[in-house]
Amino acid sequence: MIQAACHCGAVTYEVETAPTEVTDCNCSLCHKHGALWAYYRQGVTITGETVAYLQGDRTLTTHHCPTCGCITHWKSVDPAYLRMGVNSRLMPPAVLEGMPVKRLDGAHDFETLGHYVFGTLPIG
Repeated sequence: MIQAACHCGAVTYEVETAPTEVTDCNCSLCHKHGALWAYYRQGVTITGETVAYLQGDRTLTTHHCPTCGCITHWKSVDPAYLRMGVNSRLMPPAVLEGMPVKRLDGAHDFETLGHYVFGTLPIG
């Protein structure tokens, strides 16, 4: 199990396995938050109260800690998509050491980004 927490510790998440890669997206939201995303279909437990933000295209809700503001995860608005992303920057640094980082051009190429968001590419 890998445990992660926001800066103040009020919101935590736990995943069963470490990611095999993380993504660095340059869409407007990810760029502003500086998140590195790891993707999971199951095995994620989130504790603590978060504030949800429904972004402009209304396909994802991003969640952040109401106290320290750290973005913690996102979920699809459509329940048919079971995949979610967690901000891997909240994981212990040792987990991310040497982790491959896939750069996504979400600012210009939603098709590639969509594969990660909607789960048509494999996750580790």
